[in-house]
Amino acid sequence: MQKKIRLTDEGLKTLQQELETLKTQGRKDIAEKIKVARGYGDLSENSEYDEAKNEQAKIEARIIEIEAMLKNVEIIEDVKGATKTVVLGSKVTILDVEFEEELEYRIVGSAEANPEKGRISDESPVGKALLGHKKGDVVFADAPTGEIEFKILAISK
Repeated sequence: MQKKIRLTDEGLKTLQQELETLKTQGRKDIAEKIKVARGYGDLSENSEYDEAKNEQAKIEARIIEIEAMLKNVEIIEDVKGATKTVVLGSKVTILDVEFEEELEYRIVGSAEANPEKGRISDESPVGKALLGHKKGDVVFADAPTGEIEFKILAISK
């Protein structure tokens, strides 16, 4: 059985939009590149053609990947208001005790994770450590650099 892909409504819409763009504009653009590259002559020594075909393969692979993900989507319910514990979909404000740095993350499924945008996976060391804990709890996450200590300052939707 395929693993369920957990997504928020926003993540689902983003994935569906990416799929639509790849199927329409992406395929159209790459077909044009291949057509132009064919015009350069002998295909056996045509690097532009090889590059365009490789790009086409990447687009098709991504389309297949997204379609497979969409067949196994489990929507993360929107968290309404403040919650008592950290759950999938929660926005969590934490304090990195060692660096005295305040951080804010939304806990999402792995397909939607983007730490640069403040979205961490429920399967990541920090996400996994935060799940189920309450405001004020001190949480330890096992990271590649060692154990990291956080204090949960706030939990919201």
